[in-house]
Amino acid sequence: MKKKNVLLVTAAAVVVVGFGAYAGLNRYLGNNVEIESVMAAPAESPSASASASAGSGEVSNAAGAAVSAAQLNGQWKIASGSKVYWSVTTSKETVNFVDEAVTGSWTVDVNDAATMSGEGVVDLTALDSGNSQRDGHVKERSDLLEVTRFPQATFKTKTFSQVPAEWTEGTEVPLTITGTLTIKGIEKEVTFDSSAMYRNGQLLLSGKTQVTFADFGMTNPHTVVLDTENEFSVQLELVWDRA
Repeated sequence: MKKKNVLLVTAAAVVVVGFGAYAGLNRYLGNNVEIESVMAAPAESPSASASASAGSGEVSNAAGAAVSAAQLNGQWKIASGSKVYWSVTTSKETVNFVDEAVTGSWTVDVNDAATMSGEGVVDLTALDSGNSQRDGHVKERSDLLEVTRFPQATFKTKTFSQVPAEWTEGTEVPLTITGTLTIKGIEKEVTFDSSAMYRNGQLLLSGKTQVTFADFGMTNPHTVVLDTENEFSVQLELVWDRA
């Protein structure tokens, strides 16, 4: 009887250890970051929204109200709540990295898209996938980001698609942005398929593009356990305040 009990305890221990090892591997290899869109309806109350709008110096409109060119045109800067996501698809699932250390400016002129311009800087040392060991691997290796030598990624716009001169509060406006993305000192022209929105005195911008590791002198970070697609996506989820 005693021997049977020992066997049962041993079996239980093996199951627990095995499950723990699987959970640890799953956390290391799996996705821990969910992408949050700035276009999602805000959680704050209407009174909080009105207060935020008043603080930014912008006129607050009711949802669905017309937004004039005067409210849209001018200088804008990246504000708190902005994020850039980098996503890699493996044979297991898509793994997201998030970076909230984003700065930049945007000159808006809805009457003449040719005069619009913008630029942004992402501090790659702040990249986070929810797993410090994986983050260190991606950021430190010379065949990946090598952030000690190349701590920033930048994007500078070249062209914007034309947009309406008058928008509607809380309604997305399709926008195509072409420009130069620089990672590890290597430049590549990319196009972000995007949408913009004016809400509560702020501009919101959501856009996505795809590039390859080879575009920026990096190697595909596959492992003996997982295959990784050669492409990865860059997704902008940006909030803009008046400069």
